[in-house]
Amino acid sequence: MNSLIELKNISIYRKSNKVVSNLSFSLDKGEFVYLIGRVGSGKSSLLKILYADEEIKSGEANVVGYDLKKISQKQIPLLRRKLGIVFQDYKLLTDRNVYDNLKFVLEASGEKSKNIIKEKVYEVLKTVGLTGKEKRMPFELSGGEQQSVAIARALINKPLLVLADEPTGNLDEISSDNIMKLLTSVTDRGTTVLMATHDMPLIKKFPAKVFNVETNSFE
Repeated sequence: MNSLIELKNISIYRKSNKVVSNLSFSLDKGEFVYLIGRVGSGKSSLLKILYADEEIKSGEANVVGYDLKKISQKQIPLLRRKLGIVFQDYKLLTDRNVYDNLKFVLEASGEKSKNIIKEKVYEVLKTVGLTGKEKRMPFELSGGEQQSVAIARALINKPLLVLADEPTGNLDEISSDNIMKLLTSVTDRGTTVLMATHDMPLIKKFPAKVFNVETNSFE
């Protein structure tokens, strides 16, 4: 399976308003693609469709082998196990430390072995440059470090596809650069990344293929 995302003629709605019609595009294994468009153009809604948080109302959509028009409620968790999702506001569990945030994801995926959990947590913390921060609480970390934990959480199950919704939106320039280096590096092992952003200077600094939601075209 090379095409991890295949969309044909889908429409995107914000509440009851159609904001995009007949959108089509595909992403292959190991690609890094920016998703751009004005605020309100449907970028976040499109990502929600891809991880089955919003229903697809028209057209066809296949993501990591799942037909989103036919996907059942029981299949949605299985779909999401093949995905890593990164949000602008981190969405860490504030009542537990970094280690327990990551352990929670593995346990929710069915992992019961404490040794395997420990091994995977320390491996992914090394990947994102947070070795030694496993006992820190989220409030003890900078914004960039919190987003790095969020990326670690997205990567810990070795997803086929990472969906990132404005992951640098709350960060300063140095932290943004670090997050971008991290996200672009994961494609080296075949992971596909689709990142929604409106930060054009960041795209110029870290060039990659760009898909414009409004024009339904690659740039």
